[in-house]
Amino acid sequence: MTKYTKSSTLAEILKKEKTEEVLSKHSVPCVSCPMAAMEMKKLQIGDVCKMYNIKLEALLKDLNKL
Repeated sequence: MTKYTKSSTLAEILKKEKTEEVLSKHSVPCVSCPMAAMEMKKLQIGDVCKMYNIKLEALLKDLNKL
């Protein structure tokens, strides 16, 4: 089982099924952003949450339930 942390990249997270739904539920805009598509391998979820004022702990909890 994969354990996601604040250092996990969007590319790593999106490899697993249903993670896109969880990211959308938490209003992570990067999933549909054309600019982010080029940066998926570098964008860490902790940084994304900080940029968009998203509750990192709640998001990680939901991702790690999958």
